[in-house]
Amino acid sequence: MKRLVRDVKRLADKDVTVTFLGETGTGKDVLARICHAHSGRRRGPFVPINCAAIPESLFESEFFGRERGAFTGATERAKGKVEVASGGTLFLDELGELPLSVQPKLLRFLESRRFSRVGGTAKLEADVRLICASGRSLDQEVKAGRFRADLFFRIQGVTLKVPPLRERSRDILPLARHFIESLARVHRVEPPRLSKRACAALEAWSWPGNVRELRSLMEQLCLLREGARLSVEDLPAQLRTQCTTDVLPLPLDRTLDELVETIVSTVLRAENGNLTRAARRLGVSARTLARRRSRR
Repeated sequence: MKRLVRDVKRLADKDVTVTFLGETGTGKDVLARICHAHSGRRRGPFVPINCAAIPESLFESEFFGRERGAFTGATERAKGKVEVASGGTLFLDELGELPLSVQPKLLRFLESRRFSRVGGTAKLEADVRLICASGRSLDQEVKAGRFRADLFFRIQGVTLKVPPLRERSRDILPLARHFIESLARVHRVEPPRLSKRACAALEAWSWPGNVRELRSLMEQLCLLREGARLSVEDLPAQLRTQCTTDVLPLPLDRTLDELVETIVSTVLRAENGNLTRAARRLGVSARTLARRRSRR
């Protein structure tokens, strides 16, 4: 993640489109804000648009604005996100969710940087730097016919992959402690303290909701366990079952190789056969674990 942040800062001052790919909750919006904050446009606005949250029928109005009387309910002129972002950064979040029917309108704007408000004829200009994020692989969306190839190639600048939290387990505890401290200040409570077994359970969990899920849990614990020592029993049931600090019963009439095989098999079952996660928990490389499995 440190290398990824360094890359983001290196790209910040270049007016190239940056696209972050990664699962929901991995922090793509945070990286986009870092990119804006270190760019020459940092004094301008940072305007996010969640493409998945805008109804298809309202996209053009939300994006480009509207004139008074453009449609029923449009009682006054309104600027769109593009106009508001002029001089700064336009962040298109969940770009892979953008309806196919509105993609040509976005492409036209990106080609010319000119647009008209809905219901208007005047051509306006907006000087924006584009940053995108998607939970879907955009090239796969192009192959599936859900994303226009011309728009894909137009926004294709630099693509950065944001890894899920389960692939950077060393980040879990520093993030957990950061969230506990910061959220305790927000809620004006005494921050709870994590026990060793609670820490082990946090590190063992796969975090399908990524950093967002971790933050949510830490906020819950701050509010419910103010100033207490957090034990593994204070965690949700699904995290308690992942705790790896329980003693693993091992038969004493086995050879060392047999005992190692028992441990490896147990960890693999706990990780649903995922070699990468099992290797991380065992403290070996995935290649070493794969070689061991192939010798069976």
